[in-house]
Amino acid sequence: MVQNNSSIPATLLELARARAQHYPDKRLYTFLEDGESKERHMTYADLDREARAIAAWLQGMDMAGKCALLLYPPQLEYITAWFGCIYAGIIAVPAYPPQSPRLLPRLEAIIADAHIELILTTSPVKMLADFWINQNPAWQGIPWITTDNIPAGISADDWREPAISSDAVAFLQYTSGSTSTPKGVVLTHANLLHNLEHVRRSFEQSEETRSVIWLPPYHDMGLIGGILQPFYANYLAVLMSPLDFLQRPFRWVQAVSRYHATTSGGPNFAYDLCARKVTPEQVSTLDLSNWRVAFNGAEPVRADTHRRFVETFAPAGFQPHAFFPCYGLAEATLLVSGGSVAAPPVVASFDAAALFQRRVSLNGASSAGYQMVGSGRTLSDQQMVIVNPDTRQLCPPDQIGEIWVAGPSVAQGYWNRPEQTAETFRAFLADTGDGPFLRTGDLGFLHNGELFVTGRLKDLIIVRGRNHYPQDIERTVEECHPALRPGCSAAFGIDRDGEEQVVVVQEVNLKDGLDMPALAQTIRQAVTMEHELHLYAVVLIEPRTIPKTSSGKIQRHLCRQEFLNQTLRTVHTHVLETAAGDQAAPASDSLDIPAAILSAADPAVQATLLAAYLHEQASYLLELPPAALSPDTPLNALGIDSLTAVEFNHILETDLGVTITLADLLEGATLADVERQIQQTLTKV
Repeated sequence: MVQNNSSIPATLLELARARAQHYPDKRLYTFLEDGESKERHMTYADLDREARAIAAWLQGMDMAGKCALLLYPPQLEYITAWFGCIYAGIIAVPAYPPQSPRLLPRLEAIIADAHIELILTTSPVKMLADFWINQNPAWQGIPWITTDNIPAGISADDWREPAISSDAVAFLQYTSGSTSTPKGVVLTHANLLHNLEHVRRSFEQSEETRSVIWLPPYHDMGLIGGILQPFYANYLAVLMSPLDFLQRPFRWVQAVSRYHATTSGGPNFAYDLCARKVTPEQVSTLDLSNWRVAFNGAEPVRADTHRRFVETFAPAGFQPHAFFPCYGLAEATLLVSGGSVAAPPVVASFDAAALFQRRVSLNGASSAGYQMVGSGRTLSDQQMVIVNPDTRQLCPPDQIGEIWVAGPSVAQGYWNRPEQTAETFRAFLADTGDGPFLRTGDLGFLHNGELFVTGRLKDLIIVRGRNHYPQDIERTVEECHPALRPGCSAAFGIDRDGEEQVVVVQEVNLKDGLDMPALAQTIRQAVTMEHELHLYAVVLIEPRTIPKTSSGKIQRHLCRQEFLNQTLRTVHTHVLETAAGDQAAPASDSLDIPAAILSAADPAVQATLLAAYLHEQASYLLELPPAALSPDTPLNALGIDSLTAVEFNHILETDLGVTITLADLLEGATLADVERQIQQTLTKV
């Protein structure tokens, strides 16, 4: 039950009003505007007052029960707008703000699917989006509300409390599904309150808990776990933008240390990034001894990452048992299973060949063993079973099957999608008739009661916590050049040095004079521009040789196996091999050329210094040997993605005081282009 209340609230609105009454001046959120020391604060009274003012404005539009799209940067204004919808009885639909035209198709699909009747945002976002929106009929006729411009005649006192129940829809959580078919998960107040209590008990949270959260606030882990959880459990949360973390991963652990955080976490890649990027000198400034729950979820949890993180941060007081592997998904609100705060993660070794055949066999200390990290156990009032996805019968203990879940945290279904709701949320066991269950689409098994997640029933690719559907990548590839055979490509993930990497296999029409290396480069550029993905390998194969079923469907798993076995009928293969060894120190430490020195140098010397500097930075960030870099090769053909583009931009801004737009870096700029832009900027200074 919720602490410090005489009765259990039925809705988030009821809880928010009670908190504002009992703890008006208690600080709830601190937002780090620069990711480090520039703070903005929000108390329960601040949240209540601003949410009531926004809700009063919205109530004048007769929007109760309708859907509003929220387009906000990760800042406090987003939180007040989200709660403003709760206070007005409006269904909030959070989404990434449109920072480039590439994001518009997904937003337009959400607008159509949710029947959006109102858009809430800030004035700067509205100004940025106006150009694209005015040229697109999908956005026409939908009113925009900039919540930083509440009319002078409207105040919090004008708000009237709506009549809502625990079964009312609080918000739609759109899944990161295929770009053309995002689905809105329907979450009620009851779903949220149940899962928030589950997290509070699992993480052993109290009013003394402190969290640091950099996760994007538009999804389950960032919104529910990062923003609603501290509100529910009544503790302080320190928030920062994901971009600030990606620019400088040290900021995350620095904030954990500075604010004595007891809870923080993210996807596996975040721990790996910190272990690689944070220097021993930086570690020596930290105190991580208060960090009791380092949750790790949203993508495969890797034992090697845990080991590297512990080795890196043990000198700062980080304890191995603080790791908290967990499993969850949007369709179950957030958390499904987790470990014990007091115990170390469960790690076991299994036979890799058996796992590939969906069988479970302990491997002991054999060199062929595959180490897996358990994701804990489900809560007592929910049920989790392993089911054969074809027969819908319970799997025996030594078989891998689909993870099915039942309980109060399971969402109501997909918004306006009755058939998909019935298929995913209304599953029944064929042998016993038990149900209904949520079909998670994830594969796994239970070993001594511990859940081990082995993969996806469908061909989902998860890179740095983001879901990518192979059919989207394949469509991009097939459309980027006329020599590529349509319907004859396969995109899949492989494990490479403990990290998910993406491979594309594509049939090519063999023609005289066709430049295969250039074609592979075109594919890389197209995938980077459209999906912000780095391709580990591009494999061009002979016509009519890609594995297909008798009905003509691509057999991605078989294609993956043939790639690993090197049995594909290959015409050309291009693999971006990384440089050997990890570098802990920033590359800029070895070549120090401040902007003042560059500006004072004559043009010839300036060009030489700048070219060497950019070459070294790109080699470090892309983890490529220097010989693999050419000044005239587009960076997106060399593997730059959104994360490395943000890092690159931050280094340029810190060292030289200049910035290159992310769109330029992701959409075809070469090192020579970057050099010219920097020289032009320095000339103007």
